[in-house]
Amino acid sequence: MQNLQERGHLLTEQVNPNSLNLDQLSCLEFVELFNSEDQKAVAAVEKAKNQLAETIERAAERLRHGGRLFYVGAGTSGRLGVLDAAECPPTFCTPPELVQGIIAGGAGALVRSSEDLEDRSQDGEAAIAQRQITQLDVVIGITAGGTTPFVHGALSAARQRGATTIFIACVPDDQVKINVDVDIRLLTGPEVLAGSTRLKAGTATKLALNIISTGVMVKLGKVYGNRMVDVAVTNQKLRDRALRILSDLTGLSREAANLLLERSGKWVKLALLMHWTGLEKEEGDRLLSEHQSNLRAAIEATKKKG
Repeated sequence: MQNLQERGHLLTEQVNPNSLNLDQLSCLEFVELFNSEDQKAVAAVEKAKNQLAETIERAAERLRHGGRLFYVGAGTSGRLGVLDAAECPPTFCTPPELVQGIIAGGAGALVRSSEDLEDRSQDGEAAIAQRQITQLDVVIGITAGGTTPFVHGALSAARQRGATTIFIACVPDDQVKINVDVDIRLLTGPEVLAGSTRLKAGTATKLALNIISTGVMVKLGKVYGNRMVDVAVTNQKLRDRALRILSDLTGLSREAANLLLERSGKWVKLALLMHWTGLEKEEGDRLLSEHQSNLRAAIEATKKKG
């Protein structure tokens, strides 16, 4: 890794020739420039598709056997990891410990700047030890510029413990080299505002994390077709979503769907299985457990028995 005081060579720190007159643009020109540059975030993710697919495959396999998924980062990168982890319980009804975000500076860094804490690699190592990372776990280190010591310390410690390690950075591998299982580079180029990696780099990172977490949950059977059948029914919006899923997939009226949802213990996946197979709650629950909570597999099993 390059000396931390010599970051000017990094792609994320370079000056964007398209925005040299940023302070002279009209508001419309400003928006048009941003929109044009943001297209590069999508293109960067597309070029990393093979590495993203491998990450999904590896992570799903580890989680299927009892592992956990951790995002590690500082600043914007850390906040994006925490955000993605926080969305998993309501979307996929996962326990909070299954997908976790680790940010330099802890929870306080979510709402206030703690950039000085990212320079402590030993804090990254300590975070891994504190969470008792094992060979079953997956640790994804996120750092736009690729050099954050907190992230490198965490990945090094995780690798020593046998965990699967993934690196996400927005600089080419010849600028920052690292020894990990999957190396994801999202090359978005220089930012509109030089060095402000919360912009394109942050956008590309968010897109990548969307893909990874959703892909892993699909592989774990948390999705049927394109419906979130493990949605946690914890508020009115999510109850409405659950009822729409049931009504759309079964043809039931909203009232009948509501009764079915209550009979299932507010579990959409179980409600669908009960409706399609005629099983009662206890039998359906047992069948899902036998098939690692995979609805499609459970349905196929009942067809074979029939």
